[in-house]
Amino acid sequence: MPTNAERAQTLTHALPYIQKYSGKIVVIKYGGNAMIDEELKQAVMRDVVLLSLVGVKVVLVHGGGPEISDLLKKIGKKSEFLDGLRVTDAETMDVVQMVLAGKVNKSLVNLLGLAGGRAIGLSGMDGQMLIAKRHSEAHGFVGDVVAVNPQPILDVLECGYIPVISTLGVDGEGGIYNINADTAAAEIAGTLGAESMISMTDIAGLLRDPKDPSTLMPVVDINEVPALRRDGVISGGMIPKVECCVEAIRQGVSKVFIVDGRVPHAIIIEMLTDEGIGTMFV
Repeated sequence: MPTNAERAQTLTHALPYIQKYSGKIVVIKYGGNAMIDEELKQAVMRDVVLLSLVGVKVVLVHGGGPEISDLLKKIGKKSEFLDGLRVTDAETMDVVQMVLAGKVNKSLVNLLGLAGGRAIGLSGMDGQMLIAKRHSEAHGFVGDVVAVNPQPILDVLECGYIPVISTLGVDGEGGIYNINADTAAAEIAGTLGAESMISMTDIAGLLRDPKDPSTLMPVVDINEVPALRRDGVISGGMIPKVECCVEAIRQGVSKVFIVDGRVPHAIIIEMLTDEGIGTMFV
């Protein structure tokens, strides 16, 4: 057990980082196993509340892939993926909307409240926050973000709440689209001029050899990404994740991280300590 002096030292070491982020917007993309494991989920919610209480304007953007797959399985429908994105027909879109804007979104809002935070759940459909267009015919109702209306997010932040955003988009004809959470987080972070974006995932970061955690790449220049894709270092579900990190940097987000959501308090380690974990994109 740490002594009181050690606890105090930990807090004083965090002070410069708290000062750097206080009053700034940080977008956290939350998904994967960190959303399934109840203990990890509660740790993430406590971290978000802590950041909020020290003055960081946290915007929590969440996915819900495992929950969507689980419900599809229960209704006898197989999940299909193409280039790391879920193929979404009309029936699947109904399930996506129910799970993301309903079950997952409201359970996270509730957990933040239980941890002592104040949160409001939003979807990209609210206030036409995420304007989308169809990604491709082959993907069905998967959308690309055309524009972000940040006002609903800014209004919620202004009132002292943590916005919790599910990634559904709309078009001008009333069509609803399933938007990859990493894509949505990058677009939201860019539009808000966020200080940083943190993408929580199920691996340690970008690995040169996906089977070997010791090959973690702590820093990646976005100019290296095309070569890393050609070499197969970036493949499958990592393709949209990395593309979104690149897009966020191009849109002016200062720092973008992929961190391991399976590590307790990964957000705090990344933001408020010298150590840091995961891969930083520059």
